[in-house]
Amino acid sequence: MSNEQIFKKHIIDVVKYRWIWFTLSALLIIPGIVAMIYSSATNPQHFPLNVGIDFTGGTILQYGVEKQVTTDDIAKIREGLTAAKIENPVIQVLSTATLQDKAEDEIAQKEGEKTETVNKENTKIENIISIRTAFSAEKDSTVADTVTGVIQKDFGNAQLVQVTSVGPTLGKELFTNSITALLLAFLGIVVYLSFRFQVDYAVIAVAALFHDALFILGIFSIFGLFFGMQIDSLFITALLTVIGFSVHDTIVVFDRVRENTKFLKKKHSFNEIVNASVNQTLARSINTSVTTLITLGALYLFGGVTTKDFVLAMILGIAIGTYSSIFFASALLAWWREKKANERVNRK
Repeated sequence: MSNEQIFKKHIIDVVKYRWIWFTLSALLIIPGIVAMIYSSATNPQHFPLNVGIDFTGGTILQYGVEKQVTTDDIAKIREGLTAAKIENPVIQVLSTATLQDKAEDEIAQKEGEKTETVNKENTKIENIISIRTAFSAEKDSTVADTVTGVIQKDFGNAQLVQVTSVGPTLGKELFTNSITALLLAFLGIVVYLSFRFQVDYAVIAVAALFHDALFILGIFSIFGLFFGMQIDSLFITALLTVIGFSVHDTIVVFDRVRENTKFLKKKHSFNEIVNASVNQTLARSINTSVTTLITLGALYLFGGVTTKDFVLAMILGIAIGTYSSIFFASALLAWWREKKANERVNRK
């Protein structure tokens, strides 16, 4: 199909409906921003997300029980822990079938982190109760003994299957390093795109990245509020991977816009060139994303429990990155160029 045919036949008219895309982006991002603000106001550490012990430091004790755990059981456990002066315990019920996966996946050691797996031979375990508390030193088993006593009041056959501890100093260091990695990634992308393209291309590409990052952060903030989902260092890895994937997809579209502008700007407006460029790269963007999502979907359904949140972040990130590259970034570029053109005309 020739360039002229592309201009006459569009699969998607991105520019014409740009305010629909901008509105949709706002609907996707604003609830997450509200959730992050609420979490920052109510969280004891004032984090916008529900962070795990990787970042805050603490001790996670996991108990295997031989029956289903109800919400009433969780309420009783929380009351018992509060009465035993265990401050701000975080209680979760983990999937039972994945105990073996979790025991194997979380053995990896880090400096300053201690992971111990015990009593995992019992195959009758139906549920795992995970309790996160403040950091407990290795030689001080008082907290573990106290928690175990509370659990065994309601679940007499409860078995301590795993203990994981991360010191507060290491947690703060990991959090600082994660934020630094994100900032350096954004800075590197701005520098590269400013050199490779024009400055407005770079700014809009970074705006699309913020769009994607805010969506993922917001969704996980909502999950933290309603489902107790916590983020760890794997989440930062997923976020950095999504940023790389998203900017790659955006560069493909912008590169086609730039090439078409060189040869067709005398015959067609910039809005028409953007539309044509998006449609020329549409099949490639969708095919790449769909094949990636199929792989991630299989990993989410059949992978270990410790990778589920990581894979979920990847799935959401790939989906929003594809959307932003096709609809948000290209429509924003067309709007910006149209705005600047109108300003030049008005000055004359």
